[in-house]
Amino acid sequence: MTSLRWLFTKMVNPTSVFLGFTFFGAGMAKLYFEHKFFGWIGPVWLEERLEPYGLAFYARFIAYSQVVIGYLLLTLRFRTLGAIMVVPLIANILIITISQSWKGTPFVVSALLIMAFYILYIDRKKLLGLIGIASGYQLNESLSKKGNLIWISGLVLNIVSIHLSVINLTAAWITSLVGVSLGYMSLWLEKDS
Repeated sequence: MTSLRWLFTKMVNPTSVFLGFTFFGAGMAKLYFEHKFFGWIGPVWLEERLEPYGLAFYARFIAYSQVVIGYLLLTLRFRTLGAIMVVPLIANILIITISQSWKGTPFVVSALLIMAFYILYIDRKKLLGLIGIASGYQLNESLSKKGNLIWISGLVLNIVSIHLSVINLTAAWITSLVGVSLGYMSLWLEKDS
């Protein structure tokens, strides 16, 4: 039973990376020039579909939200914050897929929602203090300003890569990869401190 519990707690980072990759890729694919970024969930044509209704800006907002939330989860530095933010995003997607009678998609989206709740469950001691419930969790270590600056630089590089994709797709992909790498480097910086 202990090995199962150990596995249950050890799967949180891979789950966060998977969710982060899912939403980061989905947002980037919507925003990249001609949608030339890998993303396994969509739809990448959301902005074009909503434009006749005056909702193109809303579609861009959703896409940028997916990029930021995905980056939070993917790079693990702010995993709990990303998990909090992804729940309403996934819940909205779930309602849309159900209301549009999309076949099969609500089941996939429900699985993503369960993954987000799993991360929140693992991080519950961090969250209980926010609502005034004593959890015994003490935040003894704070994140360094240098690590935070490196992490933010990585996020900014990914936003820049979206706009760079119009000019040079290869340079945009490289910029995005460097940005994600900086997000991971910010974690290693904390471990070495």
